[in-house]
Amino acid sequence: MIDFISDKTYKGIDFTVKRLPRAEYERCVFDTCDFSDGYLDGQNFMECTFTDCNLSNANIANTTFKEVGFQHSKMMGLRFETCNTFLMDFTFLDCYLNMSSFTGLELKNQKFTDCKLNGVDFTDSKLPLAVFDTCDMDKAIFSNTHLKKADFSTAFNFNIDPETSKLINAKFSIQGLPDLLRKYELKISP
Repeated sequence: MIDFISDKTYKGIDFTVKRLPRAEYERCVFDTCDFSDGYLDGQNFMECTFTDCNLSNANIANTTFKEVGFQHSKMMGLRFETCNTFLMDFTFLDCYLNMSSFTGLELKNQKFTDCKLNGVDFTDSKLPLAVFDTCDMDKAIFSNTHLKKADFSTAFNFNIDPETSKLINAKFSIQGLPDLLRKYELKISP
């Protein structure tokens, strides 16, 4: 039987030494905790918040993230497509997600704010109404990605091929046009 833990705060704990106990966590706060290279597989997080945490390269296979907020956290190399996709819902604020993967996921209204998304793989993902607010997307991979009504108006360093991804009603700023048209090697003047 899996334990149910609610409304608990975990502060400054190094879970690389001792694994977070397998449980269903509801409305819990994880503050300055280290999960890097650790095991979060098979966990259930509902309405939880991770602030100033390091989750880089953690195993998140079969983990449930429902209404989870990640803030000011380092989350490099995570494979979100291995998570439990049922009711998957999370937001990212000022997070380092470099080299993470969202391959094949359907994430309607997904929000990334002030994030580093360098080398993130969005191949075959469906991201309708996604918002990439002030995100650095250098070397992010968009291939066969559905971006209907996605908002890139403040994102930068992205490279999206309009011929291989669906961009119907997606928003871009004038400053973002060179990034959108990079493959054509055009010289665009201000």
